[in-house]
Amino acid sequence: MINSIFVAGTDTDVGKTVASQAILFALAQQGIKTSGFKPVAAGCEPTESGMVNNDALCLQDASTVKLDYHVVNPYALALPASPHIAANKEGVNIEFDVLSSALAEHRHHADFVLVEGAGGWRVPVSKSECLSRWVQQEKLPVVLIVGVKLGCLSHAMLTVEAIQNDGLTLVGWVANRINPGTEHYSDIIEMLEAKIPAPKLGEIPYLLSSKRQQAYRYLDVSPLLK
Repeated sequence: MINSIFVAGTDTDVGKTVASQAILFALAQQGIKTSGFKPVAAGCEPTESGMVNNDALCLQDASTVKLDYHVVNPYALALPASPHIAANKEGVNIEFDVLSSALAEHRHHADFVLVEGAGGWRVPVSKSECLSRWVQQEKLPVVLIVGVKLGCLSHAMLTVEAIQNDGLTLVGWVANRINPGTEHYSDIIEMLEAKIPAPKLGEIPYLLSSKRQQAYRYLDVSPLLK
């Protein structure tokens, strides 16, 4: 069985966290000890215990293994911008060794670790490095979240090409209907099924925020358990 995955998006705001929560909940239904890991998050809010990010909190809540927030989200940046911009403005150096140590901690406690990215595949974390470079270093299998909207076909195919060119394995993908008004939905799904060389784990319909924790009902995570 795969023991960890990296969840990538075709862009920012495509529902990576909704899909990540759904995967974690679906795995928990199988009795698997899970933990969610958000290595880098921008757009965090100050609290009494420090900066926190809503996406990271969602992953923490969806995990069956409860780890401290700083392990779930080692780099919590205040500025809602690309991580390399936020880190530079805040005088923070995002170090891959820190991310790897946190990943090791997750693996020590959980049977399955879900690592959620930030933005798209090539999101930069410094002037010279992208987060995808760390994913390469750790050789993490990838699940791609496709936000179904106009333009998603090109974004999806380009992202798949980049993942493959980086020598990583795409183990599945999820269609997330982020725009209920998108026309030709079934045609888009048909093209994605033909062009993405990995199993479709499911299609998440457009859901109101109050219903998003039910998204796991639309997924089949069995390809991740082989």
